[in-house]
Amino acid sequence: MDLLKHICPDSPYVWDGKGVSECFSDIVLVFGANVATLVVIAVVGVTKRRVKENIKINLPFKVLLYVLPVIGACTAFFDMVLLLRSLRQGHAVVFHRWLFSCSQIAVWVTVLLFSTRGYWFVFCNQVLSLWWIVKPFLLIPHLQTVFSSQGAFRCLRESSLALLDIMFGILINIMRIKWASYRGRSNSMEEPLLPCKIDVKEGHPKFPGLMCNFWHLITFKTIDTLMACGVERQLDSNDLLSLPEDLNPSSCHHILQQCWEAQQRKNSSHLSLLKAICCAYGWPYFHLGFLKVINDCLGFVGPVLLNKLIRFLQQGSDHYDGYIFAISLGLASILKSFLDTQYTFHLSKLKLKLRSSIMTIIYHKCLHVRLAERSKFSEGEIQTFMSVDADRTVNLCNSFHDIWSLPLQIGIALYLLYVQVKFAFLSGIAITILLIPVNKWIAQLIAKATRSMMEQKDERIRRTAELFTYIRTLKMYSWELIFASWLMKTRALEVKYLSTRKYLDAWCVFFWATTPTLFSLFTFGLYTLMGHQLDAATVFTCLALFNNLISPLNSFPWVINGLIDAFISSRRLSKYLSSSECELGMEKKGYPSPENMAVIICDACSTWSSSDEKDLSLILDNVTLQIPKGYLVAVIGEVGSGKSSVLNLILGEMRLVIGSIHLNGSTTYVPQIPWILSGTIRDNILFGRNYNSTRYSDVLHACTLDVDISLMIGGDMACIGEKGINLSGGQRARLALARALYCASDIYMLDDVLSAVDAHVACSILHNAILGPLMNQQTRILCTHNIQAIYAADMVVEMDKGRVKWVGTPSDLKVSSYLAFPSIENCSISSEVQVEERSSISVEAEGGVEVDNSYNLEGGQGTTDAETRKEGRVELLVYKNYAEFAGWFITILTCLSALLMQFSRNGNDLWLSYWVDTTGSSQKDYSTTFYLGMLCMFCLVNSTLTLVRAFSFAFGGIHAAIQVHDRLLNKLINASISFFDQTPSGRILNRFSSDLYTIDDSLPFIFNILLANFVGLLGIAIILSYVQVIFLLVLLPFWYIYSKLQFYYRSTSRELRRLDSVSRSPIYASFTETLDGASTIRAFSSEDFFFLRFIEHITVYQRTSYSEVTASLWLSLRLQLLAAFIVSFVAVMSVVGSQRLLPITLGTPGLVGLALSYAAPIVSLLGSFLTSFTETEKEMVSVERVLQYMDIPQEVVRDEQLYLNWPSQGEIQFQNVTLRYMPSLPPALRGVSFIITGGTQVGVIGRTGAGKSSILNALFRLNPISGGCILVDGINIAEISLRDLRSHLAVVPQSPFLFEGSLRDNLDPLHISDDRMIWNILEKCHVKQEVEAGGGLDMHVKESGISFSVGQRQLLCLARALLKSSQVLCLDECTANIDTQTSAKLQNAIASECRGLTVITIAHRISTVMNMDNILILDQGILVEQGNPNSLLNDDLSRFSSFAKASKM
Repeated sequence: MDLLKHICPDSPYVWDGKGVSECFSDIVLVFGANVATLVVIAVVGVTKRRVKENIKINLPFKVLLYVLPVIGACTAFFDMVLLLRSLRQGHAVVFHRWLFSCSQIAVWVTVLLFSTRGYWFVFCNQVLSLWWIVKPFLLIPHLQTVFSSQGAFRCLRESSLALLDIMFGILINIMRIKWASYRGRSNSMEEPLLPCKIDVKEGHPKFPGLMCNFWHLITFKTIDTLMACGVERQLDSNDLLSLPEDLNPSSCHHILQQCWEAQQRKNSSHLSLLKAICCAYGWPYFHLGFLKVINDCLGFVGPVLLNKLIRFLQQGSDHYDGYIFAISLGLASILKSFLDTQYTFHLSKLKLKLRSSIMTIIYHKCLHVRLAERSKFSEGEIQTFMSVDADRTVNLCNSFHDIWSLPLQIGIALYLLYVQVKFAFLSGIAITILLIPVNKWIAQLIAKATRSMMEQKDERIRRTAELFTYIRTLKMYSWELIFASWLMKTRALEVKYLSTRKYLDAWCVFFWATTPTLFSLFTFGLYTLMGHQLDAATVFTCLALFNNLISPLNSFPWVINGLIDAFISSRRLSKYLSSSECELGMEKKGYPSPENMAVIICDACSTWSSSDEKDLSLILDNVTLQIPKGYLVAVIGEVGSGKSSVLNLILGEMRLVIGSIHLNGSTTYVPQIPWILSGTIRDNILFGRNYNSTRYSDVLHACTLDVDISLMIGGDMACIGEKGINLSGGQRARLALARALYCASDIYMLDDVLSAVDAHVACSILHNAILGPLMNQQTRILCTHNIQAIYAADMVVEMDKGRVKWVGTPSDLKVSSYLAFPSIENCSISSEVQVEERSSISVEAEGGVEVDNSYNLEGGQGTTDAETRKEGRVELLVYKNYAEFAGWFITILTCLSALLMQFSRNGNDLWLSYWVDTTGSSQKDYSTTFYLGMLCMFCLVNSTLTLVRAFSFAFGGIHAAIQVHDRLLNKLINASISFFDQTPSGRILNRFSSDLYTIDDSLPFIFNILLANFVGLLGIAIILSYVQVIFLLVLLPFWYIYSKLQFYYRSTSRELRRLDSVSRSPIYASFTETLDGASTIRAFSSEDFFFLRFIEHITVYQRTSYSEVTASLWLSLRLQLLAAFIVSFVAVMSVVGSQRLLPITLGTPGLVGLALSYAAPIVSLLGSFLTSFTETEKEMVSVERVLQYMDIPQEVVRDEQLYLNWPSQGEIQFQNVTLRYMPSLPPALRGVSFIITGGTQVGVIGRTGAGKSSILNALFRLNPISGGCILVDGINIAEISLRDLRSHLAVVPQSPFLFEGSLRDNLDPLHISDDRMIWNILEKCHVKQEVEAGGGLDMHVKESGISFSVGQRQLLCLARALLKSSQVLCLDECTANIDTQTSAKLQNAIASECRGLTVITIAHRISTVMNMDNILILDQGILVEQGNPNSLLNDDLSRFSSFAKASKM
C-alpha cells in the first residue's frame, strides 16, 4: 500500500468517479502495455535471431520504419524534458508520469534498434502484429482521462503518441500481409496490394509496386495525366490507367474458382457463393475493417474538440489553448480525409476484384453447363445474373462493414451525448428503439417486394430479348404490338413491386431523417425539465453529435436493403453455379472401346429435362449405335424423329438417364441453325486456332467461300454483324462448315448443313468438302434429307420417334420404309455446272437479303457500327427530359419541399442558439415551456416536409421509370428494320437491362442524395454568412477553387462514365452470343479461347472502373482538404473574435457555437455533394443513352383503313422495282417487273445472293423501295397502313420462330381460330401426333421453341400461316429442314389447302417448285427468266433446265 501511495499520491488507484483514474491510466494502460510490448519483442527477437532472412525492402518502408520510432522517441524524450523542467521549478511531479515517459522511450528505442539491425521481419510476427492492433484500444480510456483534464497542449501531445502507435500498427500489419502473400504466392493467386517482384541476380524480393512513391499513393497523383487528357479531348480506352497486378481478371477468377471448387469437393449439396467469396477475399476485407474502425473513431474527434473550443470561448480566456483547439480541428479533418480516401480506395479495389471474379465465373459456367441442365433457367434470367445480380452481390462489400460500423458510430455518439446531457439522451434512444421493429417490418416487406420484382425483371428481360431477337419476323407477322402488350403486362407487375419497394423506402427515409430532429427535441426538452441549464457548449456539441448521427441513421435502411438484395442475388447465383456441367469423364469415356470404333452408344436414354425436373419425357429411348472410324454416316428420318438429338447426345448436351456413350477422338459440330460470331470471316473460321494459309485456302475452296470472299473489300477480314446478320442463310451454313473443316478433328457432326444452300452449292460441298480430301479420312455423322449425301454414305441410320429404327448401307435402303429414292446414277453433278455456279456466287447484304456481286463491305467493315457515345458534359436537355418523365409538378414539389425542410431545420438550430444566449444572459424573455413549444413546432414542420419530400421523390422516380420504358419500347417497335440490322441486340438489351435498372432504382436514389446535399450546403452557407460576416471574404475564393476542381474532375468523369457504358456492352453482347453458341463452343473444345476473349472485355471494363474510382478519390481528397481549411478558418476567427482583436463582433457564444457546429460537417458534405453531383451526372448517362434510341428512324405507319376483304384476288404486280438496303450500296433488286395472277402459285429460285428474299422484303415493306411501285389487287402498297398490309399477308420465314408460352398462343396469339380449326391445320401439316404427345395446345413451348426440332418448328410456322387465312401466302424456304417424304406431303397439303390463294415460294429444292403455275428466276437482282416450270424444263437453253439437271431431284 505504501508503494501505491508513493506512486499515486493524489489520485484514486482505479476509478475517480468519472472514469479510470490518471494513475491507473498511466501505470496499467500505458506502462503495462509498453512493458508487455517489450516482452513480446524480446521473445520474438530471441526465437528469430538465427533465422535472419536475406530480404531487402524498398526505401518508403525503410523510411517509415525509421521515422515513426524516431518521432515517438523524440516526443517521449520531450515529455521527460518537460517533467525535469517542472521538477527544477519546484513543482511536484508524480511518479507514474515518469513511468509513462520512460516506458514510451524504451519501446520506440527498441523498435528503432531492431529496424536498424535488419531484424525488421520480427515485427511481421503474427502475435506482435495482432498485439499492436489491440494496443491502441487500451489507449481509449487513457485518452478519455487526458481529454477531461482541459489541458490543450497535453491533449495534443498524448493524441500524437496514440496516433504514432496506430500508424506503426498499420505499417507492420501491411508489411506482414505483403510478406505472407509473397511467401505463399506459389499456392495463392491473391496478389499483394503492393506487387512484389524477385530480383533474380540478388535472389531476394523487392517491393517496388504502388508504394514506391508514398506521396503519389495517398494523393492519387497517378490519375493526373488522365485528368489532363480529359480536359483537352475525348478519352479513349488507351488513355485509361493500367490495372495493378492484383486486379487482373484472370487471377481474380482463379482465386474465386478455386474456392468454389474446394467447396464443391467438401459439400456438393449445399453450395453457397457467399462462402466462396469469404474464402477468396475474406481476409483482405477483414483487414480493411481495422482501418474503418480508426476512421470512424476519428470522426468523433471533431465534436470533442468543438466542445473544448466552445467552453474556452465561454470562459473568455486569453490563453493560447483556443488556437490549439482551433488548429487541431483542421488537422483532425485533414487526417480523416487521408484515412477515409484510403479506406474507400482499397475497398473499391476489392469490389472490382469481386465483380470481375463473379462475372467471369458466371461466364465460365455458361461455357460448361449443358443445354439440358441450363433449361431450368430462362435466357433472360441468365442475362440478369450478369447484368444485375453480379452488381448486387458486389455491393455486399459496402453493406457488410456498415452493418457493424454504423452501430459502432451510433454507440460512440450516444456515449458522448451521455457525457454532455447525462440520462436525458435516453429519451432520444427511446425514439430510436421504438423505430427498430417498424424498420424491421418494413425491411421484410422490402425483401419480399425485391424478390418478386427480380422475378418479373427476369421475365421482362427474357421477353425483351425475344421481341428484339425476332423483330424482323414479328414485323412480317404484324405481331410486334401484341408482343409489346405482353411485355407491358410483365413491366406493369415489375413496376407494381418497384412501387411497393420505393414507397417503403420513402417511409424508411422519413423515419430515419426525422430521428435526429426528434432526438434533439426530446433530449433538450428532458434535459431542461430535469432542472439543468442549457449552455452553448452542451447544445452545439450535441448538435455536432446529432450531425454525426444523421449519416449512420439515414444509411441504415439502405444498408439493410443492400444486404437483402445481396443475399437474394447470391442465392440466385449459387443456384445457377451449382448446375451440373458436361461430365466428359463419365459420359464420353469409360471402359476401353474398340480402336476401330469412333462412337459407341449403348442403351442410351436421354432427355432435355434438367436434373431438378422429375418429369423425364425421354427424347431418345434405348438408342444403341456403333460408328466405325472413317465412316460417313447419314442419319435420316422424318421431322422430329430425333436426328439432331443423337448429335446432342454424343456431344453431351442432353441429360443421359441410362446407358453410356464413348468417343474416340476430337469433335467438331455444325448446328442446324449456324452459329456465327460477331467479328471477321477469318475469326469465324479459325475459331481461335493458328492460321495455316494452305489449309485455310483449301477449306475456302471446299466450302465454295473463296469467290464470296474475293468480292469483299477487306477479303476475309470483312466484318460480320451479330448472328451473321449481313450474310445469307447459305453463306452462314458454309461459314459454319468451313470452321469445322479447318479444325481438322477426328469426328465431324454435321446437322443438315446442305438444306440451307441451293442444289448446285450442295453438290459442290458434298463432293469437295464432305467427300473431299480434307475430310474423307475422318468420321462424319451427317443428319440430312439430301439424297445424294445419303447414297454417298457408308452407313445409314434411320431414326423414328426417338429410336433407331434401321441401320444399314444405302444399297439396303429398299428394306427401309423411308421414302424410296432415285438410283445413285441419277445423283451426279457435272463439272460445267459447278464452274458456272462458282462463278456466280455473290455476297449478300444485311439480314440474309441479297444484293448483286458488286456489293462490298467497304474497308473490311460490316454493317454494325461501333457504339457511339456523346462528348462533353451531359446536356441540360437530358435533365429537362428526365424532369418531364417524372412530371413537372412533382419535380417542383420535391425541390420546394426539400428547401423548406432545410430552412425549418436551420430555423430550429437558430432558435436553439437564441435560447442558450438568453439563458446565459441576466434577463430571460420567455419561459422554458415557450422555448420548448417553438422547438416542437419546428420539429413538426420539418417532419411533415420530410414526408412530403420522400414520397414525392418516390412517386416522381416511379413515374419517370414508367415513362422511359414505355416511350423507349414504343420507339423501338416502330423503328425501321434497318436499325435492327445495324444494331446488335446486346446494345438494345443493355438499354433495357442495365440502363433501365439505373433509371428505375439508382438514379432516383442518387438524385435524392444530391438534392439533400445541395440544400444542406445552402443552409450552411447562409448560417455561416449570417453568424460570421468575415466568412463572406473566404466564400468567393473558396467557390472559385471549388468550381475549378469540379470542372477539372467532371470533364474526365463524364468521359469515363461513357467509356464505362460502352465497355459494358461488349460484355453483354459476348455473353448473349455465347449463350446461343455454347454447344458449338464445347464441341470444338474452344472454351479456353472464348474465356480469354471474355477476359479481354472484362479487362477493359476493369480499367475503366479503376480509373473512375481513382479519379473520384482524387477529387474527394482535395475537396475534404479544402473543407478542412474552412473549419480551421471559422474556428480561428472565433478565437480571434472572442479576444476582441478585430473591430467587428463575430457573434454571441450561441451563434459562434452554431457556426462551428455547422462548419464541422462541411468536410463530408462538400465531398458528398460533388460526389453525388458527379454520380448523378454519371447515372444521367443512362437517360442520355436511352434518349439516343428515342430519335431513331421510324417506319411510316399510316392510318388509312383498308377494304374489309382486301386482298380479295391476290394479284401482285412489281413495276420496275428497285431496292437498296443502304444508300451507299448497289441495288439488291434492279428494275424488277412481273405480274402474279391472283390464285396462282409461283416459285422464286436463284443462286445464293440472287435477290430472292428481297422480293419478300419489298412486298412486306421491311425495306423501302427506291424506285418503282408494288400493287396488290390494284392498290399501291405504299399507300396502305404498314401494319394493315402485313396483317393481311401470311408468311413462313426462313428461320422458324417459336416463343416461350403455350402452343395455342404460338399458333394463334390473337385467338381468332377455335381449337377444331387449329387441330385440323396441325394434322394437314403433319405435326398433330407430336403436339398430342407433348400435351396438346396448352403444352408449354420452351424458349426459342427448343421443345421441337427445327423441322417441326418450320411445320408449326406453316400451320400458323395457314391459320391466318390470307389470300396471299409467302413461303421463304420453309421446307429446307424437312425430310423429302414430309416435304412431298406438305406440297400436297399446300396445293390442296391453298387452292385459290396466291402462293409465293422461295425454294432451294427444284422438286418444291415443279408443280407451281409459274416460276421466277433471279440473278444478281435481275429477273432473268420466268414461265411455266414444265415448259422451261423442256428448253435445254433455259436456266431452270440447268438447275434441274444439277439437282437431279
